[in-house]
Amino acid sequence: ARYLKENNLPGTVRYYGCPGEEGGSGKTFMVRAGAFDDVDAALTWHPAPFNGVRSTNNLAVLEYYYRFRGVAAHAANSAHLGRSALDAVELMNVGVNFLREHMPPDCRVHYAITDTGGRAANVVQAKAEVLYLIRAPDMTQALELAGRVEKVARGAAMMTETAVEILFDTASTNLLPNITLETAMHENMVALGPIAFDEADIAFARKIQDTFTQEAIRSSIRLYQIKGDVFSNAKVDGSTPLHTGLRDFDGQSHFRAGSTDVGDVSWVTPTAQCWAPAWAIGTNPHTWQVVAQGKSPAAHKAMAHAAKTLATTGLALMSSSDLLAAATAEWREKTSGKGYICPIPDDVMPASVHSR
Repeated sequence: ARYLKENNLPGTVRYYGCPGEEGGSGKTFMVRAGAFDDVDAALTWHPAPFNGVRSTNNLAVLEYYYRFRGVAAHAANSAHLGRSALDAVELMNVGVNFLREHMPPDCRVHYAITDTGGRAANVVQAKAEVLYLIRAPDMTQALELAGRVEKVARGAAMMTETAVEILFDTASTNLLPNITLETAMHENMVALGPIAFDEADIAFARKIQDTFTQEAIRSSIRLYQIKGDVFSNAKVDGSTPLHTGLRDFDGQSHFRAGSTDVGDVSWVTPTAQCWAPAWAIGTNPHTWQVVAQGKSPAAHKAMAHAAKTLATTGLALMSSSDLLAAATAEWREKTSGKGYICPIPDDVMPASVHSR
């Protein structure tokens, strides 16, 4: 922003603090509220085991709680009088597991039992609850799959003579990559050069990497498609615990099974994301190793590098009307005839479903 003012360049830099990216769908709520309606382009980043831009088609996701209510009873003396909500949860899980064979290939379903009904084994549990995440390549498919999961839940309730309440939690739409913006972002990362990690950074990353199996390291390289180094053309094989180079950008979008609320932003404005090597190669997201590296000097260097990437890419957009026009044209082509419908109902606020 200071550079724009000093050089008399038009434009506004707006920084969004985005809460609840994992499971909270913070940006989805922000999009619904119109926070990005007047934004010409959005740029973001995410920590990773690699440095660079990777164009991805992240999955849409819907989250629901399935809350079962039954009848409590003594499990030995009068179990015939009880109706087990926990049985209903277990039967639902079994049913969904059989459903997996008949889902579209790129769909994913995950669950966690959030309430077993209590710790007493000699009681027929009168309440139980399970949380489901339902993912698909786009929101239409996700909603269709959620409808099939709902049928399984209602079938489980029917089998156990219990009642089921389905509570919407959160949702995020699939990501629309913008190759035009991503190419510009990659070019700026090339111009910035490698991150200056020191021996202490490498040594700490090595300690983290020592907690991984070789399979995990190879999987990390495959998952993030760390195919080489722009600066030295060296093959990345995990022998160096931190990605000290820059992943090449092939200009192609790749399937990624995860989900992100960045997806909702990408439907209302051209959006690009870079990745910065805050984690040792082999680090799997959502693990204690991610937490252990979160405040390390290497992570701070990666974050600063990402900030420079966002700043230089933003400057490129404000300095070149052609770049912004091309990014906007690509975005309009990808959204043509589709439009964005927020997957979060109007009456759902950003609060825990357990407050309802």
